[in-house]
Amino acid sequence: MSSKSNHKKKVKSPKKIKPVKQKLKLFRSENKLLSVFMWGLNYSIEQLSHVEMPVMLLPGDFKAYSKIKVENYYFNEETLPGHYKYKEYCPKVFKKLRECFEIDDDQFKQSIAFHPLAQYGDSGKFFVSRDERYMVKIIDSYDVETMHIMLQDYHQYVIENKGVTLLPQYLGMYRITINHKENYILVMRNVFSAMYPPHKKYDLKGSSVGRVARDEEKAKELPTFKDNDFTNDQRKLYVGEDRKIKIRDILTRDTEFLVKFRIMDYSLLLGIHDIERGQKEKSPEDEEDYIDEVDGSSDENANGDDVDDYPIIKPSPAEVCDNNVYAINCSTSCAVQEIYYLAIVGVLTQYGTRKKAAHMAKTAKHGSGAEITTVHHKQYAERFMAFVSRILE
Repeated sequence: MSSKSNHKKKVKSPKKIKPVKQKLKLFRSENKLLSVFMWGLNYSIEQLSHVEMPVMLLPGDFKAYSKIKVENYYFNEETLPGHYKYKEYCPKVFKKLRECFEIDDDQFKQSIAFHPLAQYGDSGKFFVSRDERYMVKIIDSYDVETMHIMLQDYHQYVIENKGVTLLPQYLGMYRITINHKENYILVMRNVFSAMYPPHKKYDLKGSSVGRVARDEEKAKELPTFKDNDFTNDQRKLYVGEDRKIKIRDILTRDTEFLVKFRIMDYSLLLGIHDIERGQKEKSPEDEEDYIDEVDGSSDENANGDDVDDYPIIKPSPAEVCDNNVYAINCSTSCAVQEIYYLAIVGVLTQYGTRKKAAHMAKTAKHGSGAEITTVHHKQYAERFMAFVSRILE
């Protein structure tokens, strides 16, 4: 007979397994155009990360492109078409521009390709990233042609001025082909901050004919008002003498750049955030609700801890203005403390045949002395700057 052992056999406790978060997956939009764009942007940024960037761009870089054609892709046909083409224009040029605007490519990719893009406005042409850092705009072939004409000079202009400009910050341009239909997309930095959004918004051209918001526009949650509305509101931008000179210098330089390319019909986009009103609208809990979606970071930090446990502290208005070239604090003497957002938008319209015809028609209708929008590009710039000088205090 075998004798029983005097000591019990040790039973191993089950090994503790730390749950691992699933890696971020590309978001698939119900809009197939956006799904292909998001897929392509992720692909092209990843490919570009393996390319050694030159110190100086060559003329050929401003004509270059990368493209991929996908055939018989039926893995997820509900959100991605079976056949499509993706093309990125001038990838090295736009990468250099992103660097000049201090935008990290990984953060850029995560903001746009890993989260749904929300429609912005009613036109169906504008979309905004979830962290509200970037605007995605569907453009036409005329805009693409204008971009190609001015891109090399625009790049040089941005470099020379170290990114200090109130022109749009162009970050990428793409062509998506689905079912033999070509669609063009332009990505820009958002003018407004998600943390201090505007309470009132104006589109200002310095003209008066027809420059009033329609009733259906005024009924929106955040309507875009126009020149005559601004005049009727008796608004001024109280920035102080030093910043007034600085803003005028930047805008003068920017408009002179646009005149070189016969650009007109652009606007001064003005957003106004009321700081006191914003504080009343936000609860203390909301102040701590800026988690990793805001800074575009990954799900875990260097220690493997979930960053959701470490909320981001909301920056002060002064910090936002220091880190956003479009944002300006009003002067301390201002009765209502506000943040002003100022940017030149809509800069891809040239004074060509169509605009000359529109100028003649409007002049015949309203008279030669009327402040119509469609005027010669030099006259447009002068009138625009005269208007800006009047509204700055």
